[in-house]
Amino acid sequence: MKNYPVASRSPWIIRHAMTLLTLAIIVVYGAFIQWFWGWQSVVSLWIGAGWTSGLIALVLLLGTYVLRTWRIYDYFPKETGGHFGTLLRLVQVHNLLNIMLPFRSGEASFPLLMKREFDVPLVRSTSALLVMRLFDLHALLAAAGTGLALQTGKVWTWMLWLAFLILPALAFALRGIAFRLAGRIMPQKGRKLLEEVQAGLPADNGAFIRAWGATLINWFTKIAVLAWVLGLLGNLSTGPSFGGALGGEISSVLPVHAPAGVGTYPAGITAGAIAFGADATGLPLEELGQAAVNTHLLVIVSSLIGTALSLFAARGRVEK
Repeated sequence: MKNYPVASRSPWIIRHAMTLLTLAIIVVYGAFIQWFWGWQSVVSLWIGAGWTSGLIALVLLLGTYVLRTWRIYDYFPKETGGHFGTLLRLVQVHNLLNIMLPFRSGEASFPLLMKREFDVPLVRSTSALLVMRLFDLHALLAAAGTGLALQTGKVWTWMLWLAFLILPALAFALRGIAFRLAGRIMPQKGRKLLEEVQAGLPADNGAFIRAWGATLINWFTKIAVLAWVLGLLGNLSTGPSFGGALGGEISSVLPVHAPAGVGTYPAGITAGAIAFGADATGLPLEELGQAAVNTHLLVIVSSLIGTALSLFAARGRVEK
């Protein structure tokens, strides 16, 4: 005999699966921060810097999540049109899983969530994610290069930075020639991957400009905010601040990335700041370590708050 109560509950669980997952992640991360650092210590660390500075940094980081969502919204206009709130929640869940899981394994959630929420084929969303990650890596390095150019103040440094900045535009303009040459050289299995990458590229010049522009604004804002916070809390100059911000973000994509970035993210900040000229001895190093931990906490807390707010923005799952 059919169990009607169970049958009636199952669709509700399936229908609200992403909301339940989001709430679970928020609760787990909130408990994790309390266990590892303590919310009281997190709050007290920002009292000295001033609540206004912390609030501005938080709002700007939350703005990058909205811009990141718009980039995907524009990438899949037919599938996501009219459901920006649902997509914002999806992006926030994906971002939190990336932070929480090691080896960047949280990336696998994006095509699965896009398939479930918007019925986007796995191959298409995976290839689009690969292209967007290449955009991200370029913009991340370009944003950090700004700090290096500001630190040196040399004309040739700015020339190199400008040349690097426009590389994606040149690559997109020459994509046809590049794919034809690569198709002749690569083996059969490699050609399949090449086709997937090509399918994930923006459809036309307008789509490319929007995606590239959104990526640059997103990463320049994030790196600038993190560099500002590092400079504020660690008494660092421009170069080390940008180097630390770059080091922390790069550490999050490496295979050695720890769950939640505990240890590895602050270590990446410290290494990046020292590589760009920060003092590696005595009290300055201690202050740098404290600033690195605080900056890491800011990233985690902004992700938690962004995910919580996305629950109110979402209008519900797309019905197919």
